[in-house]
Amino acid sequence: MPARFPGFPPETLQFLRDLKANNNRDWFQPRKAVYDQYVKAPMVECVQALGEELSDFGDPLVTAPDKAIYRIYRDVRFSKDKSPYKTHVAAVFSPQGREKHAAAGLYFHFSPDELLVGGGIYAPGSQELLAIRRKIEADHDELRTILKGRTFRAMFGEMSGERLKRTPKGFPADHPAADLLLYKQFLAGAKLDPKIVETPKFFAQLVKHFRTIEPFIVFLNSGLPKLKRESWPPARRIR
Repeated sequence: MPARFPGFPPETLQFLRDLKANNNRDWFQPRKAVYDQYVKAPMVECVQALGEELSDFGDPLVTAPDKAIYRIYRDVRFSKDKSPYKTHVAAVFSPQGREKHAAAGLYFHFSPDELLVGGGIYAPGSQELLAIRRKIEADHDELRTILKGRTFRAMFGEMSGERLKRTPKGFPADHPAADLLLYKQFLAGAKLDPKIVETPKFFAQLVKHFRTIEPFIVFLNSGLPKLKRESWPPARRIR
């Protein structure tokens, strides 16, 4: 597969290294143009390329860069760590018509120390969680087939996420899917060598992992009620 995105320039990881060592406004503000050129701009290019590559994804995804890419600025209101900037770059591709993290989507982030690629549903509301559990209750064999797939296991291992200690209320404790019904999050992720972000292999690996996790994402979302287009969240401008 010819790469639609050639990789990030070496200046990207170097900027993130320097930011980690100088995580303050006095350092960042004079270098914002460097951030825009070597971090933000290639990230936008990468996300646009992914949007084209994943245009036929099983669940239509929101791939516009202004919606998919996380801001560099940290929300420090409720955090003991008052560092103002994130030292990694991240994007999430949510299903159209859903809030981020309330339905299953795709995700990746990277820093000089880590590259994480995966997806799932991170923070379902009570209604969404119940809907997914009802789907699992009815079609657990389908989910197990996905999770036991050779390629899926080779890339992601097992499904992860927070779990209850007991079967949730309303579901029998002896249900054959009791172990799956314990989950409150439904996630799968793979850690790769962050050095590949500077090569065409990065884009190829993103696509390969996202295509492998596609049936998992589609399964989770298939139990959720459909939303109308006018309920889609508005775009957030990237600063």
